[in-house]
Amino acid sequence: MGEVLKIRPTQNSNEATLHFLKSLAARVPHSMRGVDRQEFIGMRLLKELSDDKIVELQGLYNNFLHYMRTREASDIDLGGWGAKGKIWMRIHGDKKPIPELGELSNLETDILIQSLLMENQKKILYTKRNLDFSYNHTSKEGKSQRYRADVYFETNCLALNMRAINTIIIPYENFGFHENVTRRMSLAHTKEGLILVTGITGSGKSTTLDSIIDMNNRTVDGHIVIIASPIEFVHESKRCLIRHREVGRDTLTFKSGTIEALRQDPDIIMVGEMRDPETIISALEAADSGHKVFSTLHTSSAVESIDRIVAEVPTGEQERVRFRLADTLRCVISQKLVPTLKGDRILAKEILLMNPSVRSAILNNNIGEIYQMISQGLKDGMRTIEQDLVKLFLDKKISLSTAMNYSNNKRRVEQILKLTKPATR
Repeated sequence: MGEVLKIRPTQNSNEATLHFLKSLAARVPHSMRGVDRQEFIGMRLLKELSDDKIVELQGLYNNFLHYMRTREASDIDLGGWGAKGKIWMRIHGDKKPIPELGELSNLETDILIQSLLMENQKKILYTKRNLDFSYNHTSKEGKSQRYRADVYFETNCLALNMRAINTIIIPYENFGFHENVTRRMSLAHTKEGLILVTGITGSGKSTTLDSIIDMNNRTVDGHIVIIASPIEFVHESKRCLIRHREVGRDTLTFKSGTIEALRQDPDIIMVGEMRDPETIISALEAADSGHKVFSTLHTSSAVESIDRIVAEVPTGEQERVRFRLADTLRCVISQKLVPTLKGDRILAKEILLMNPSVRSAILNNNIGEIYQMISQGLKDGMRTIEQDLVKLFLDKKISLSTAMNYSNNKRRVEQILKLTKPATR
């Protein structure tokens, strides 16, 4: 495979900087591949540059970010063989190349990506072949914008994904949650228990959690410890003292951050992701010890979330974890961002609230029965994702095909529509 050599300046980039970037790429020995090439770029080539030159390279990348914001894109991707030299962006849910930003070779994107990193971050990247980090950029208008980034190796080259973090919190009230859901979310009503916000990558889990944290911050006196990788939105302490601890920078792991938080007098602990058995067990223990714990999972339904938590831990621990989950779980919100008839996206959500029937089903390992319990709990604030999608369709916000495509059970959507037809005539 040959590297793309075409560079086309745009109104958002500086021709002199592009020429400088091309000259740097020409200094990299063609015989170098993989980590050796990246170490040469990061530890020799870029290290020889003055701070002004590093800032100049960063400025070129920041121009891409500026363009990204003007297009209302959520993500930007570049580098690696898959990108084919182009800058890619996700705009209203669709990932596509942006021809007007021109093309960069793999060597040039390797250099550009590493110019964004600190020395210790480069070392982690070379060792682990992957790096999560946060990035701050101040726009030409003086507005600060934060991004969540992931750098990784792809076919011996570096690739980068960067996602814009919302700078404005959506008011909690805009979600339209039932009052029973709000009681579970608010420290004013419940002081302990586990609350999960789940969904695939890009489904808005962080946005929902930030709104919940903000609601507590505005309405209750307390102490909130946020453990994330990386830290995305930075909350200003209002009625709550809020601590932000980034995994890898301020604490070693999600597990260690959760255990350490118990010694920091918290009322609420937000664990960014329950991604391994150790973190799952630590989060359950924190909730069981009388703290309010929020976390996320990459699951598409409430029932799948319960199954995932139990299945993630070793077989010998599963029964104990299932019992503890039955005692501590208070609410699960599983959500999806679905395309609307207007061309933007809207939130569809499934909500499970703990009650005696759900608790009994978890204790007796009859988790498959919980879906029916959710569907019968509308008056209490519960709903399945299928019920919510049908409501969005009947409200003329999404198409029927969208409701079908984003459901977990298409036959169930058809059944709900048949039941609602007489009422909608």
